[in-house]
Amino acid sequence: MNRPRRSPSLQARPAAAFSVLELLIVVAILMLLTAMFWGFETKGTRSKKLKSCQTNLQKLYVALDIFANDHTNSFPIVAGATTSEPALDPLIPKYTTDMTAFICPASGNRALPSGQSLGAQRISYAYYMGAKRGGSSMPLLTDRQVNTAAKVIGQQVFSPDGKSPGNNHKQEGGNILFTDGHIEHSSAAAAVTLTPPPGSTLLNPKP
Repeated sequence: MNRPRRSPSLQARPAAAFSVLELLIVVAILMLLTAMFWGFETKGTRSKKLKSCQTNLQKLYVALDIFANDHTNSFPIVAGATTSEPALDPLIPKYTTDMTAFICPASGNRALPSGQSLGAQRISYAYYMGAKRGGSSMPLLTDRQVNTAAKVIGQQVFSPDGKSPGNNHKQEGGNILFTDGHIEHSSAAAAVTLTPPPGSTLLNPKP
């Protein structure tokens, strides 16, 4: 006896589910979005940029040191300067033509046009205007700081969470160049006391 055939619409359908391929695609998309949000940099890449930043500061120190030699051991002072760009502008072009040195490689700041005044540009470094050559404990240039106040050990000098301000190196702290030419790295909290030398003032770059 023949049994009646089931209508196709009544046949059991497989339960809806993701295939392994579909799951892999979803995971890959999530990883890509995470990388885009947090950045593709590895710890090694960040370390290289931190060292490249130190090289930039050393280049700037050479220019500043030559300037100080020509100006009775004084580094550039520009009356009325409220940010570090116009204060460091006297270095261009007599004391340096290397515009790349003014940009921290981890900051995301745009490259500077060659030979043009810094006054209309935006750089990456804070400057203690009024400092004089010599004295290992006196700061001269640093990565952008969270503010222009003096800092004692333990106070925030660079961004603690990677957000602006003071985040040239995200959460990696920043570099400090001293008036004798040596450089130290500091975490977000100041590792050393950063008090403007007598007669000087700290200028951050333009926001």
